[in-house]
Amino acid sequence: MAVRRFVRGRVEWSRLEAVCREVAARYGQSTVHVNFLDGDNWLSTPCVVDDRWFVKIISPQNALVHALFTAGRNLGMFSSGTEGFFERLDSPLEMAEHELAATRRIREIGVNAPEPIEAFGHGDLGVVVLEYLPAFRTLAELSPAETAAIAPDLVASLARMHAAGFGHGDLQAENVLVADGELYFIDATSVREDASVDARSYDLACALAVLEPTLGGRAAVDVASERYSIEELLAAREFVDFVGVRPDHDFDAAVLRAEIEKRAA
Repeated sequence: MAVRRFVRGRVEWSRLEAVCREVAARYGQSTVHVNFLDGDNWLSTPCVVDDRWFVKIISPQNALVHALFTAGRNLGMFSSGTEGFFERLDSPLEMAEHELAATRRIREIGVNAPEPIEAFGHGDLGVVVLEYLPAFRTLAELSPAETAAIAPDLVASLARMHAAGFGHGDLQAENVLVADGELYFIDATSVREDASVDARSYDLACALAVLEPTLGGRAAVDVASERYSIEELLAAREFVDFVGVRPDHDFDAAVLRAEIEKRAA
């Protein structure tokens, strides 16, 4: 329990209230209704304000945990035979500003993401404010039939990001939202620009890992092959084992590698 409390980096209630009062003042509200969200939120304290704004409050402890996660991911990249390409963000405000900028970039590319509002500092906390999507499910919550129907849109959106030179860096089922039948991407992490090719291969491996448990390895590769070449699928294969050891992915890495190799044969 002590480790989980450390990782979550909980913020004192009085400081959370102060941030919410600041949000209310910034948007001309004398009072607001705030709903703090439950769950294992390692990198922020998220809340919904007036069912209009999704607010993430990032503490110095969250920034430290982000740095540790980033170091671990980069170390794990060596298992795939490549240099780590995840960038460390050193402060809560830097994390908030990155999320705002990444969300803007996704929308500029023409891919759905919640509307970015602003990022600001409050004491030693970083705060990012985004549009709140009131009725959404994550990709993990879809039925097999719904996943199969939306999988081509997932791959097409990812390919559009990659064609624009953007790597998401943290594609997982919880970071793909579905609202009114549309996909929305959230929580893109920071990757080095000079490692964009490897980052795109890693993104594709993550997308395949998201789809394999529901669609099966063959169908997942079939969908991906509509937008990606055999060479790109083989490059993604090199990251499958690393994705497989991440706790936020649960798929059959051996099956996925075999299906890619069959497609290439």
